[in-house]
Amino acid sequence: MCGIAGIVELDPNARVSRHVLESMAESIAHRGPDDDGFLIDGNAGLAHRRLSIIDVAGGSQPVWNEDRSVAVVFNGEIYNYAELTDRLEGLGHRFVTRSDTEAIVHGYEQYGADVVDHLRGMFAFAIWDRPRRRLLLARDRLGIKPLYFARTQRLLAFGSEIKALLEVPEVPRELDPEALDLYLSLRYVPAPRTMYRGIEKLEPGHVLVCENRQVTVRRYWDVPHRRLDSASPQAHPSVLRRRFAELLDECVDMHLMSEVPLGVFLSGGLDSTAVLAVADKIAGRPFRTFTVGYEPTSAEALAANEFTYARLAAESFRAEHTEVTLADADFASALPELVWHLDEPLSDPACVPLFYVSRRSREDVTVVLSGEGADEILGGYGIYRRMLDLESAYRWTGGRLGALAPLAARLGAGERAQQAIRLAGKPLERRYRGVARSFFPETKNRLLGRAARPTNLVDEVFARHFEACAGAPALDRMLYVDLKTWLPDELLMKADRMTMASSQELRVPFLDHRLVELAAEVPPSLKVQNGTGKVLLREVMAGRVPGAIIERTKKGFPVPTATLLRRLGSYGRDLLLGPRSACRANFDIAVVENLLSAHDSGSGRFDQEIWSLLIFELWHGVFLDGRFGVAAPRPQRETRFAGAATAAGA
Repeated sequence: MCGIAGIVELDPNARVSRHVLESMAESIAHRGPDDDGFLIDGNAGLAHRRLSIIDVAGGSQPVWNEDRSVAVVFNGEIYNYAELTDRLEGLGHRFVTRSDTEAIVHGYEQYGADVVDHLRGMFAFAIWDRPRRRLLLARDRLGIKPLYFARTQRLLAFGSEIKALLEVPEVPRELDPEALDLYLSLRYVPAPRTMYRGIEKLEPGHVLVCENRQVTVRRYWDVPHRRLDSASPQAHPSVLRRRFAELLDECVDMHLMSEVPLGVFLSGGLDSTAVLAVADKIAGRPFRTFTVGYEPTSAEALAANEFTYARLAAESFRAEHTEVTLADADFASALPELVWHLDEPLSDPACVPLFYVSRRSREDVTVVLSGEGADEILGGYGIYRRMLDLESAYRWTGGRLGALAPLAARLGAGERAQQAIRLAGKPLERRYRGVARSFFPETKNRLLGRAARPTNLVDEVFARHFEACAGAPALDRMLYVDLKTWLPDELLMKADRMTMASSQELRVPFLDHRLVELAAEVPPSLKVQNGTGKVLLREVMAGRVPGAIIERTKKGFPVPTATLLRRLGSYGRDLLLGPRSACRANFDIAVVENLLSAHDSGSGRFDQEIWSLLIFELWHGVFLDGRFGVAAPRPQRETRFAGAATAAGA
C-alpha cells in the first residue's frame, strides 16, 4: 500500500516545482513510511510514498519500462501480477523486479490505456508516457483505492488524498455548498464531488487521460446486468453455491499474497468470519485476529460489543486473538487527528473504533483482511428487506399511501413516521437513497435556512445510477446503487483512511471484481429470502463457521453514539455553538441548538445528525480556517529523484 501524487503543467514549456512535489509527498507520508521516490520530466512530476508489501527489496517507485520512456507510480496490489508478468515476458518484455508495479508499466506498453482490463486487484496509479507527453490515471473497478484530481487553468494535480492537492498553491481551499447539502443528507459526499470546490474524485472503474492540454475521463468497467437463464444448468442453486464457494476460495488465496505479517479483522459477523475460515483452510496455520469494542459503561455500549462472537470465531480457527477496548474519552481525543486523515467530512462514528483497532493491530501485522463488501453484493443490510416490503406496498396500493403524509404531520406523527409514509408512496427510484442517512429533508432545509426552496441534489445523484440499471429486479437495483455510492464513497473511504493512518494495508476479498460479477448473476432469491440476507453466503459457509454466527442477524458496526455524545458534555456544544464555529456561519444556529437540547434532554434521538455537525465543524477547523492544527507526519530521510529532466525542477 502506498500513496501517489503528481502534477502536469498544461504548458509544455513550464516546469514542475520540485518543492511543491516534495510537499505533496510529505503530506501523505503516513501512507508509505518505508520509502519515497520522485520523477520530474519538464512539465510533469510524479511522487510516491511506499509501504513495502511485495518485493520489499526491489520494488521502489517510480518504476520504468526498458528504455525509460514510460514510468508508473502505483497504490494498491495486483493479485494476478505473476500471471500477467509471464504473459508479457512471452511477448518480449523484459522485467528487472519481482514487483506487481512493473507488470503495470509493461502492460501499458503492450495494451495502452486498456491495461486496466488485464488487472485484477485494488489500484490507483499514474503512468507518465514521456514521448507522448501523456498522463494516464486509473482507479480500480470498485473504488477500493482512492484517487483525487484538480484542474486549474494552468495544471492538473492528482493524489491519493486530498491533502496532497492542497499543497499545490493553485488549488483553492473552498467549501462546495452543494457538496455540503449532499453530506447533510447522506453523511458522505458522493463522487465525483468532494467537499472542496474544484477537487474531484476519479470514480471507480474510470481512467483519466491528460494529453495535449486536454483532460478526458472514461469508464472502463461496470457491474454487469446479465441475468442467467433460469432453465440453464448454471442457474441451479447448487451450481451457483459451488461456483461461489470456489471463487471465494480463490479470491481469499490471492489476497493472502504478502511478504510481511498478515492478519484478519473480526467483527463477530458472518463476513469476516467467512474470510478467516477460508484463509485458515488455505494457509493451514493460525492467523492473528483483532476486534474492537467498548467499556460496558452503558446499556448501549454493552449492546454494541461483539466480543463474544469474535472470540467464538477466533477460537474456532485457533487464531491468536487481540481485543481492543475503547473508553468514552478515546472518542474526543481521536477526533481532530481522525478528521485530518479523512480529508473531507464523513459522518460515520465507526471510523473511531476502526482507527484504534488498526493502530493496535499495526503493532503485529502490516496487512489485514476484512469482510467489507459482502453486504453490498449479496444483500446483507436490513434496509433492503424493508425497501422490498415498501415496494410491495407501493405496487399493491399504486402509491396512494404517500397521500397520507400531510395528514400524519397534522396529527403530530414524528418525522420518522412521516418519512415512512412518504416513502410508501414513491417508486423505488425516488425512495431508495442508500444505506446511510443523516438529516431528514425537512430538518436539513431548516438547518440551511431554506425551508421554502428545497433542492433535489440527492435525487440527481441517485437518478443516474438507477437509470444505468433500469429493468433489473428491485434488490439488484439497490445493490447496484450502493456499489456506486455508499460503498466507495463511505465504506471504502473510511476503511482506507483509518487503516492508512497507521500505515496499514486493508484487503477486501469480497470485492474482487470477478466475485462481484458472479454475485450480480445470482438471482435475488439467493440473496434475500424470507427476511434473511446473504442467503448464498450462509449456505456456502454452513458447516465451515459456527452455526451461531451463521444465524446472527446483521448488526453493522455498532457504536454507542448517543451515550458517547451525552458524555462528551460541553465539548460538542461549545464546538458547535462557539462564536467562531462553522455551524454558526453556515447554518441556522437555532436549529443546531434545538437538536442539541432535544438530544441532551432525551426528548429525541439525534445522535447521527449531531455527529454529522461535529465532524463538519472539526473538518472546517482543520482544513479551512485553521482553528484546529494537526501536525502532518514528515519523513526523516533523504528523498530520491529520477528522470532526465530532474534538474529543471524549481
